[in-house]
Amino acid sequence: MIAFEGPVLVTGTDTGVGKTVATAALAAHLMRQGRSVEVLKIAQTGDDDDAAEVTRLSGAPARALAAYPDPLAPFTAARRSGLPLLKLADVAETVLAAVSEVVLLEGAGGLLVQLGEGGWTARDLAAELGCPAVVVTRAGLGTLNHTALTLEALSRRGVDAAVVLGAWPYRPGLAEFENLKDLPGPRLGWIPDGAAALAPEAFRLASAEWFDLDGGIADPA
Repeated sequence: MIAFEGPVLVTGTDTGVGKTVATAALAAHLMRQGRSVEVLKIAQTGDDDDAAEVTRLSGAPARALAAYPDPLAPFTAARRSGLPLLKLADVAETVLAAVSEVVLLEGAGGLLVQLGEGGWTARDLAAELGCPAVVVTRAGLGTLNHTALTLEALSRRGVDAAVVLGAWPYRPGLAEFENLKDLPGPRLGWIPDGAAALAPEAFRLASAEWFDLDGGIADPA
């Protein structure tokens, strides 16, 4: 299982898979274990404020390193807005300057979305930092292929990874239950669908039930 020491990338198989809620849940769980945690959203696009949502749910300090107005991939949104592109070396320097025991790096979209100057990606950042990754994935049809592709892309750059199910449905069907058996990669945890609707204190308490950071298989009951 991956180690939560220093920077840890939180990426996803796609956009909308639950990275922000998973990041908040991980932060809450680690803080309940007595760890100091901060969250860096690599790039925010559109009207959402993922960093604020992470702080609301978990209580962890969080901020975005760049924000662009259009709800597009960061590289594209930066080009359209005329705002500066993030540089990989600058982002890595910012991450390494953090003083918290764990720094969760929330990506934007999927793993290979272009984030900044030269088209660098979240995978490039993880490889540059030598840090592991958490892959947030869906529970339903299509997830086996998307998860396998994401894990393979990380492995090709020597990035260790574990998987979190991003939104386990209240009434799972056949596909969801069968995917639990076949989903590739070490299983770090699962987040119930609708978790973000919990009151912050309830969210933080419940986070302890959603993860096994010590190497066991964390599955929905």
